[in-house]
Amino acid sequence: MPNAAYDLTLRPSIFYFPYPLLGSFMTTLADYLNQHASSPALNDVITTVTNVGKTISQLLRKGALADILGEAGNQNVQGEDQKKLDILANDLLLDALAKNTHCAGVASEELDDATPANDDGSLLVLFDPLDGSSNIDINMAVGTIFSVLPYERQGQTSENSDYLQAGNKQLAAGYLLYGTSTVLALTIADKVVMFSLDPETEDYVLIEDNVQIDADTSEYAINSSNYRYWRAPMQQYIDELIAGETGVRGRDFNTRWVAAMVGDVHRILCRGGLFTYPFDTKYAHKAGKLRLMYEANPMSLLIERAGGGATDAVNRILDIEPTDIHQRVPVVLGSKNEVNYVRDLHVNYSEQ
Repeated sequence: MPNAAYDLTLRPSIFYFPYPLLGSFMTTLADYLNQHASSPALNDVITTVTNVGKTISQLLRKGALADILGEAGNQNVQGEDQKKLDILANDLLLDALAKNTHCAGVASEELDDATPANDDGSLLVLFDPLDGSSNIDINMAVGTIFSVLPYERQGQTSENSDYLQAGNKQLAAGYLLYGTSTVLALTIADKVVMFSLDPETEDYVLIEDNVQIDADTSEYAINSSNYRYWRAPMQQYIDELIAGETGVRGRDFNTRWVAAMVGDVHRILCRGGLFTYPFDTKYAHKAGKLRLMYEANPMSLLIERAGGGATDAVNRILDIEPTDIHQRVPVVLGSKNEVNYVRDLHVNYSEQ
C-alpha cells in the first residue's frame, strides 16, 4: 500500500490554490483584451509590452547564466548606475514598440528624451523597464511598469511635450512583477485585474478579475533611513505608527519594505497597506524620489481603481499637470483611510 503521506491521489487537497477563476476554462490575457480593450490599438500595444515581459522573465530566471547580473558601467538620465538588465530590458521594449504601428512614441525612465516611433500611431507608451534593479543581483523581486496615453497629433512626429498629460488621461497602466512567478497587474477600464504567466503555455492567465484594497491597514512601507530629511508631518506620522498601541493610534503597525516600488505596490493590491516615498530635503534639486510619468501615475491609476488613494501627501497625483517627462514627485498611496490620514496631517500642519 502506498504511503499516504506522499500519495497525492489520496490527499487531493494537499495543494491549496486560492484563485477560484482557474478551472476548466481559463481566461487568457488575449481573451480579456479582446473583450475589454477600448480599441484594437490599445489591445495590440499592451500585447507588445507583455510579450517583452515574457522575454525579461526568462532572462531573470537564467540570472548569472545569461550574463545579466552586475553593473553596466553607465548612468541613466537620473544619474543612477545602470545594471546590465536595465539596458537590455529598455532596448527590448524600445525595439518592440518602435515596430508597433499603433505606437507614436516611447518614453523611458532610462533615456533623456522620448523616442518617436510611428507618426500615424494613436498611442504613446511610457515605461520603467526594470523597477528595483538593485534587487537583481540578490535574486529579489523586480518589475516593469508601463503607462499608455493618447496621442493627439497623428501624422506628425511625437515630441517630449506630447507626453505632458495628467495621469487621469491614461488609457491603460500596469506592471509586470518578476518574482517566484511572473504576475501582470493591469487596468484598462474601471477596475484592476491580475494575470499569472503560465510557464508551460507562456500564456498570461486571469487569476483575479476585480482587485480591491481594504480602506484600513496596519502595514506600511517607507525607507526610514531618510527620517531626518522628512517634513515634520511625515515624521509625526511615522512616530505615531512606531508608538503603536501605546500611542495616539492605539494599535500596532508592521513595516514591510521591498526596496522596489513594484513589489510594495503588488503587496498592497494583494492585502492592503500604505507605501510612501515622501518629500525630503536630502537632495535640494529633487522634489521627490519617484518619477511622475513612469512610476507615480501608472501605480496611482492602479491603486485608485482598486479602491485606494494616491497623493503627493496633499494633492491627488493623477491631477498633477506634468512639466517634464522626468519630473519627480513625493508619493503616498495605498489603503484610502491611511492615505487620507497622512493628507490631514500635512494640511493641518501647513495651516498652523
